[in-house]
Amino acid sequence: MTLNQAFIFKIIKFGIVGFLGFVIDFGLTFVFKEKLKMNKFMANAMGFLISAVVNFTVNRIWTFENHNPDLAMQFGKFMAIASVALMLNSFIIYILNGKIRINFYVSKIIAVLFVMFYNFIMNSLFTFVK
Repeated sequence: MTLNQAFIFKIIKFGIVGFLGFVIDFGLTFVFKEKLKMNKFMANAMGFLISAVVNFTVNRIWTFENHNPDLAMQFGKFMAIASVALMLNSFIIYILNGKIRINFYVSKIIAVLFVMFYNFIMNSLFTFVK
């Protein structure tokens, strides 16, 4: 497999894991917001952070096939990147939903798509470096 093919395959795997995280994030956000009546930004944060833990685990094992023994440091880097991603995600939702009045869930989809690229780049460069 060439370097370009390996890179493309890694992006595809990251996208599959991202879709899993997307389903978890949206599902939990919906439950927290609609069923448990949490504030929409708190519900968004809860869904986002829980899916980030799942994404870390699956990306570490499957996407990046990384076996760094310093799991705590690696998880810390991942969560620092995820925290910035959460702020970006929440800001985008705030602008789109709060100011422009786009539906909350449509705003969340747009935010997730934008933040996905940030996550891949940052985790490739800093978290899962071999």
